[in-house]
Amino acid sequence: MNAIWKRAPAVLAVLSLSGAAASAADGPKLKGKAKRGEYLVRSMGCNDCHTPWKMGQNGPEPDMTRMLSGHPSAMVMPPPPKLPEGPWLTIAAATMTAWAGPWGVSFTANITPDPETGIGKWTERNFIDTIRNGKVMGKGRALLPPMPWPMYRNLTDDDLKAIFAYLKAVPPLKNKVPEPIAPDEAPKPH
Repeated sequence: MNAIWKRAPAVLAVLSLSGAAASAADGPKLKGKAKRGEYLVRSMGCNDCHTPWKMGQNGPEPDMTRMLSGHPSAMVMPPPPKLPEGPWLTIAAATMTAWAGPWGVSFTANITPDPETGIGKWTERNFIDTIRNGKVMGKGRALLPPMPWPMYRNLTDDDLKAIFAYLKAVPPLKNKVPEPIAPDEAPKPH
């Protein structure tokens, strides 16, 4: 195994904590509510999962050309490896956009404002209901790991509105993320 990938968890933690994981200096010039939303998205680690990772000069890093676009539609995942008995709970793709565990296989959503594949048609109310209830649009299928909605639902309405304003201000990226795969439907390793 490549030595860099052995250190990936430590590198990811350092990047997340340092704010480097969410650097988007070329992004839109924001004001007011959207500026606050940018701060929240960057500090809460949204790019850690919703932005595909790539191998950079110094190790794994978010591919900011695909910022917040979720699991790449062209990346078809093989069956997840079987976890050994014991305390291990999850397996993640190198892109940090596909996760497998007892819930099946989940893919991080496209949260850019693309109207066909992202949240472009969502209202502020849809977004708040999704985070508060842990269900898509507040009433659809459950949000799956690793989405930390049980923590995020404690944010104030003003913070959630600011996050939504920022997400609506980022460039829309067309990327249709696959639907989650239930545990009994997940392909088995050979």
